[in-house]
Amino acid sequence: MTNALGRQKSMLDFHPRRYDIPFLLCVSLASLLAGLSLPLITVDKTVFWNHWHNEYSVFTGIVNLAQDGDVLLAFVLFFFSMVFPFVKLSALVVIWFKRLSNEQRTTTLGWLEMLGRWSMLDVFAVAIMIVAAKLRALTQVQPQIGVYFFGAAIMLSMITTMLVDQLARKISAR
Repeated sequence: MTNALGRQKSMLDFHPRRYDIPFLLCVSLASLLAGLSLPLITVDKTVFWNHWHNEYSVFTGIVNLAQDGDVLLAFVLFFFSMVFPFVKLSALVVIWFKRLSNEQRTTTLGWLEMLGRWSMLDVFAVAIMIVAAKLRALTQVQPQIGVYFFGAAIMLSMITTMLVDQLARKISAR
C-alpha cells in the first residue's frame, strides 16, 4: 500500500505503537542464539567400567553428525535448525521495518507461511535424537536448557509471524 506521495509504507508506519512485534523479534533472536549455543542434551553412557559424559548443542550435534559420515542428516538439520530460523526472523524484520508494497508484503508472508509448515522439523529431529539415544542400552540422555530456549525461539517466531500476518491482512483489507 502506498501513501499520497506514492511511496511505499512499512508495517511500522501503519502500526507505530505496536511495540510487541519488535520486542518479539528481539526475544526470538536471543532465544534462538541461546538455543543453538547452549547444551541441548547431555548423554551419559556406561559400557562396562568406562563412563562417557557428553553435552551436545545443536551446532556440536550437527558437526558430530557430519564427522560421523551422516552428511545428509547434518545438512538437513543445519538448514532447518540454523539457516531457516535466521532467514525467517530476517524476513519478519524486513516485513516490519522496510517500506514494501502490499504485493511484496503479501508474497513474502505467503512464502513464510509455506516454509513455516516445516519450522517444527528441527524440534522433531531433536526429539528423535533424544528418543534414539534413550533406546540404546546403558545410555542416559537428559534434555538441557538449550532445548527450552530453542523451542521458545521456534514458538515465538511462529507467534510473531501469525501477528504480522494478521496485521498485514488488515492493511490489505483497507
